[in-house]
Amino acid sequence: MVAMSGGVDSSVAALLLKNNGYSVTGVTMVLDTPDHTGKTPSRCGPAAVNDARRVCDKLDIPHSVMDFSQQLEQYVVKDFIVEYARGRTPNPCVRCNRYLKFDILLEKARGAGCDFLATGHYAAQGDYNGARVLRRPKDRTKDQTYFLYGIKKEFLQWVVFPLAGMVKSEVRSLAAAGGLPVSGKEESQDICFVTRGSYRDFPGFSLQTPGDIVDRAGNVLGRHTGIGNYTVGQRKGLGIATGTPCYVVRLDLNSNTVIVGRKEDLYAGGLLAKQVTMFTDAIPGRVSAQIRYAHRPAPCRVYEKHGGAEVIFDTPQEAITPGQSVVFSDNDYILGGGIIERAIQ
Repeated sequence: MVAMSGGVDSSVAALLLKNNGYSVTGVTMVLDTPDHTGKTPSRCGPAAVNDARRVCDKLDIPHSVMDFSQQLEQYVVKDFIVEYARGRTPNPCVRCNRYLKFDILLEKARGAGCDFLATGHYAAQGDYNGARVLRRPKDRTKDQTYFLYGIKKEFLQWVVFPLAGMVKSEVRSLAAAGGLPVSGKEESQDICFVTRGSYRDFPGFSLQTPGDIVDRAGNVLGRHTGIGNYTVGQRKGLGIATGTPCYVVRLDLNSNTVIVGRKEDLYAGGLLAKQVTMFTDAIPGRVSAQIRYAHRPAPCRVYEKHGGAEVIFDTPQEAITPGQSVVFSDNDYILGGGIIERAIQ
């Protein structure tokens, strides 16, 4: 079973598998929770279904549709709103992959008699000291392993990433050569269920309570529109003038304040993570940790602590953000990760 979004990557994944002799069926997950405009997101609704169906017709493979809107609301959207309201910055793609694609959809694939579930993610798998783990793909500019660390380790044996050894230009060339009708389709970059305006306009954010913007000494510098509208490291849109650049360094839910400081105040020597899941039996003490998608993994030591993990970096890291994921790796091997609870000095 291939999860087909109607985009070029998942379409080429299906093409590659068929060319390699697999019996392939395409499935599109309909995520038709209306966005804040009341309209259905085009990437998850009828337009995506139509594009995926046209590809399956071209490949002469069956195509079906599964409605995942209820699961999206339950596992992703509700958490998205609640976390922002708590002054945290969630990553909905991590939860979507963990709960929807590589849990519920995988179970449906296995229940339908399929041996594997394949996706168009740029990721690979490998052996790390006898354990099956994720591995970075050939195309490092498209590496999506950061969003996939939450897959249950026992499920990896049934997951296939056909694009592991390809770069994006090769994928597009193959799509064009195969006559796929989506070969020139643009990539989607935004959160799939927020398709117009900002996530701040999404239902639920209107419940935000205004409060004070203060410096680290507690001096009031201005007013904020709700802590869910801000994130650690943010500089623009604060609406304050201090004569020097100010950055959000912390969000305090208890006092409903946004604390700002200088750029150097964004750096912290470590973090505490919860909801840690690993592909290995234990957390190796010496690894590298990635604290956001665009972050270069930084050398650190990891200790099991308080039911989670304490991470101490060799050098302080900038804008460690509660709610984001921290992902542990050893060179190209992804060992696991967790959710950042807070930064520690």
